Amino acid sequence: MDAAFSASEVLGAMITPAVLISASGTLVLSTSNRLTRVVDRVRSLAGEAEDLRKGESSDGTEERAALIAEQIPLLSTRALLLRSALTAFYSAIGLLVATSIAVGIVAALRWDYGWVPVVFGLLGGCTLLYGSLLLIREARLAIGFTLKEMDFLRDVVARAGKTPAKPRL
Repeated sequence: MDAAFSASEVLGAMITPAVLISASGTLVLSTSNRLTRVVDRVRSLAGEAEDLRKGESSDGTEERAALIAEQIPLLSTRALLLRSALTAFYSAIGLLVATSIAVGIVAALRWDYGWVPVVFGLLGGCTLLYGSLLLIREARLAIGFTLKEMDFLRDVVARAGKTPAKPRL
């Protein structure tokens, strides 16, 4: 009876990191989607830049070219942040799996190294936190430039004689 209780405790402790592993997987998926959007935006801007080079664009060419040039380093920074976040999330998954395995090994072999799974778990949690902070920074960059682009579009609409939308707050 005692061994069964001990086994259920061990299995419970091994499964606990699974919640964080699941959260890490969700973050990997959303971060991959964000990276895909950055890549799509770069390709879109490359097409626009090519149109500008060929002279196939309308009025406001210089302003549009300046806006495109301003986005290139920002998109590079975003891609690098997303790459770092993905690395952090994949590392967190590995550390959390290691936590689960370490719990099982420590319990099965009755070692006095209970601190090993705790260290793996803490490292996994800290790595998740780091990746999340990177995503916050990337999101702020993305939104900041989206607001700049909306200002540009507002000016284009105003020059075309249309009623501009309300300015951002």
